Amino acid sequence: MEAPDTANSLRHRNTKPGEESPPAGREGDGKEGAEGLLQWKRHMEHIKAELLDQMSDLVDKAIDESIQSYSRHKKAYADANGVEKAQRNQRLEDGKAFVERRSLLDELFEINHIRTIYHMFVAVLCVFIISTIAVDFIDQGRLVLEFDLLFYAFGKFSTVVFAWLVMFGYTLAIPYKALCLWGGRYHSSGFRRALTAGVGVPLMACQACVLGVYPIYVVIHHSLPPASRFIVILEQIRFMMKSYSFIRENVPEIMKAKPKQGECPKLPEFSSYLYFLFCPTLIYKESYPRNPYIRWNYVAVKLAQILGCLFYGYFILVRLCIPVFTNMNNQPFSTRTLVLSLFHATLPGTLILLLCFFAFLHCWLNAFAEMLRFADRMFYKDWWNSTSFANYYRTWNVVVHDWLYHYVYRDFLWVSQKNTPVHFQGGGPQSHGTPGRQEDLTCHWRASSGRCPASLLCSS
Repeated sequence: MEAPDTANSLRHRNTKPGEESPPAGREGDGKEGAEGLLQWKRHMEHIKAELLDQMSDLVDKAIDESIQSYSRHKKAYADANGVEKAQRNQRLEDGKAFVERRSLLDELFEINHIRTIYHMFVAVLCVFIISTIAVDFIDQGRLVLEFDLLFYAFGKFSTVVFAWLVMFGYTLAIPYKALCLWGGRYHSSGFRRALTAGVGVPLMACQACVLGVYPIYVVIHHSLPPASRFIVILEQIRFMMKSYSFIRENVPEIMKAKPKQGECPKLPEFSSYLYFLFCPTLIYKESYPRNPYIRWNYVAVKLAQILGCLFYGYFILVRLCIPVFTNMNNQPFSTRTLVLSLFHATLPGTLILLLCFFAFLHCWLNAFAEMLRFADRMFYKDWWNSTSFANYYRTWNVVVHDWLYHYVYRDFLWVSQKNTPVHFQGGGPQSHGTPGRQEDLTCHWRASSGRCPASLLCSS
């Protein structure tokens, strides 16, 4: 009996306390794991619901903000378009808008790569000077350049100055006095048409005589050389365009004015008119944007560049043009000789065209603009990038183009087509399955000189 008891005691001693009832412990652990898994699942579902709610709120908020932002941008865009359209219409109705801006070449010359082109032209001028000196020394044995062609081209300069003083004195006094005389009595007069004819007809006659016939008479009678003749004709055209702009801009303002009984309407100031005669624009305004000070160094540089362009043109004519046409005179005339001479003169002519543009439209106008503190320097645009003649014509000389646009194109439309209705009525069977139905199409053609050349409004 002792042997079985000993075996049982050994078996009990080898068994650990936690292993006495393995089936019951495993069952409890399984229940606790299932409950923990369920709790974890519920917790994750709760987090998922909260996360979805937060994401939904964020998406809704983003949609609301995007809608509000779109509405604001749409409103701002509409307002900007409306303001731009109003400003454009106002500019078209009021005329040219002058703003402070620099000339295009002044901006481009700040770029070193563009300024290289200017340096190349200066280098070519130096080559012309050296070659001319060398040829004169070898052929004639002298080292001093003779600018006889320049002295001939600008000959009889005293006659040019006298003709300019006559045209300037007339343009300064007569149009201004005529406008003041007419404007001061227009609203108080009972015969406005008679007053307008009484002042306008003599003024037109004076314009035709002093600014039309007199300069041509001076040029022909005194046989002015080419450059002097060019100066007189250019000043004739400039004074005619300026005086017309002065009258054209002020007459509508005086007619629209409604002064009180016994009061005189506002008339342009003489100082404004005097400033307009010298400032580099052909569109009259009471005031222009002005620079705060004068850069005399800039003026000196521009005048020096003008002088350099004159010498440049002289060397081009002497070295490239005159020899060609001298040989042409020594040969019998033929179509072949004429064509060859023209093609030989193509390159010099192109260079002279570029020099005239740079000397007058850039240097001369910028020099006077700087001396008068005139801030709007857009005398030309990038005509060298033009792909059509129409664009080139509009951009190479903005000063003249603005005058032609405002006083020729717009006024012509205003006189010929303003508020002229043209009705087109056409009737016929409707071709959309309804026989016998008539359709009346009425098209109203309205032309406006201020907004667009013409607008065709069609309504069925």
